[in-house]
Amino acid sequence: MSNIARINRRTILRGMMGGTAVGVGIPLLDCMLNTNGTALASGAPLPVRFGTWFWGCGLNPGRWIPEKAGAGYDMPAEIKVLAPFRDRLSVFSGFKAMVDGKPAVVHYTGSMSILTGTAPKDMQSVEAPTFDTFVADAIGSATRFRSLELAATGNPRDSNSRRSSSVINPAEGSPLGFYTRLFGPDFKDPNAADFTPDPAVMVRQSVLSAVTDQRQDILAGLGATDKVRMDQYFTSVRQLEQQLALQLQKPAPLEACTKPGEPSWKETKENTQIDIVTANHKLMAGLMAQALACDQTRVFNVAFSDATSSLRKAGSTVTHHQLTHEEPIDEKLGYQPEATFFVDQIMEGFLTMLTALDSVKEGDGTLLDHTLLLAHSECSYAKVHSLETLPMFIAGRAGGRIKSGLHIAGNGDSVTRIGLTVQQALGLPINKWGTGSMETSKTVGEIMA
Repeated sequence: MSNIARINRRTILRGMMGGTAVGVGIPLLDCMLNTNGTALASGAPLPVRFGTWFWGCGLNPGRWIPEKAGAGYDMPAEIKVLAPFRDRLSVFSGFKAMVDGKPAVVHYTGSMSILTGTAPKDMQSVEAPTFDTFVADAIGSATRFRSLELAATGNPRDSNSRRSSSVINPAEGSPLGFYTRLFGPDFKDPNAADFTPDPAVMVRQSVLSAVTDQRQDILAGLGATDKVRMDQYFTSVRQLEQQLALQLQKPAPLEACTKPGEPSWKETKENTQIDIVTANHKLMAGLMAQALACDQTRVFNVAFSDATSSLRKAGSTVTHHQLTHEEPIDEKLGYQPEATFFVDQIMEGFLTMLTALDSVKEGDGTLLDHTLLLAHSECSYAKVHSLETLPMFIAGRAGGRIKSGLHIAGNGDSVTRIGLTVQQALGLPINKWGTGSMETSKTVGEIMA
């Protein structure tokens, strides 16, 4: 049997490292596709992925909504950093959450309305599952992980994915933990007594070393283009390992550096310091792109920050959330500059995720082209917890199922129109969605292919 005959979409290179089983998936190669690169060799379509990307405390009024609707929209200050992806990014403005007489639960009602179609009655309530779980049931049941949740803050509770009020899909908060989860194929329960993979050993030795013979065997049977793609993939994995290894090293001594006194606040296992969150998120984005490319999952949920955006600068206890309420608006600028620093960091983070997905070539496009990524916050203007014109974006083209590069003005319509559109685009048999005033059977037809 030839090497090519043994390679398929589910091929995983397996090996042992320090007595622990490890595995490395491989991305889509030309030899797995039809001659046009538009479908698998079997005729089945390339897999479509769905993800959510969340941040807390919204965006500033007047600084993110394009003036022009439709294609070729302008990119105001707070989304200008996303300009490289404008043609594959749709902006949704003017869509709102409707509470139907329920109290507006700050930093919660907005996100749950977007994801469940129902305004919760209190912080403990979720009256319907988040729709990512429906998508995972539909397109994720054949993959190793039905869905993967990540929190760049390190807090497993920073997850919006839930099947009920009590059943929350916890987020992985550690890039090292996520790496171990992906490359330890016998991973089951991180709390189980027999869970043995050691990320320190795995990263320093490289899981690639455990599958060297299989790698060489497969490479010998590939064409030139596939060899280049496999080399790029393994190089990317090794680079991520080297970045993770830095987290395990004692930093070199610096003569000018002195340890400050004991701070007034106590550090927790989580860390919301913006530079650490940004670094964690970059590693997680790279690993998630590899997980998707190797079909380990087709559904993912990433939280850049918690809903109340506890992001802070190094050495400061003042959070993004505090600044949105307490910082005066600069009369000349027209906005809160310190709070807006974090907005800019958040949008840079979104760019990092888009770049990671777009860096993986797949078929006749990239991983981003075969993904539908919904990015959203939980309020519009955090200073007043506004639920009007909640910021939402859709990136990617879902394998041609949606049109992209549009600004859609909702004119006060319910946010559920977007959730319904996403579910239909991903093939779910659903004609209406939401409850009360947010029940809708109207999709955003402009983006439906």
